[in-house]
Amino acid sequence: MPVTWEKLETFTGSRTNSMPDPENEGETIESTLDCRDIHVRFTLGDITHERHVNVCYDSEGAYDETLTDTRIGEVAAGVEHKIAAGVIS
Repeated sequence: MPVTWEKLETFTGSRTNSMPDPENEGETIESTLDCRDIHVRFTLGDITHERHVNVCYDSEGAYDETLTDTRIGEVAAGVEHKIAAGVIS
C-alpha cells in the first residue's frame, strides 16, 4: 500500500502564524509571513507524518499546482522509504 498525502492548506504565498500575547492573557498576536512551501500530511496505515514541502513555479514564476503535486508525490515516495526503514514511525 503506497503512502497517501493531503495538502493541509491552500498555497497563497503567505502564511499567518498565531501566538499567545504575553502582555494580554487570553489574547493572541498574529503575523503574516511570505512562504514558498505548503503543509502536507502523509499517511500509511496508522502512521501519519506532517511536513512542509517546497512548491514549484512555472517558467514565468507563477505557482504551478500540477508541478507541486508531482513534487509532493516524490516526497511521499521518500516518506514511504523512511517508514519502511523505521526512521518514521
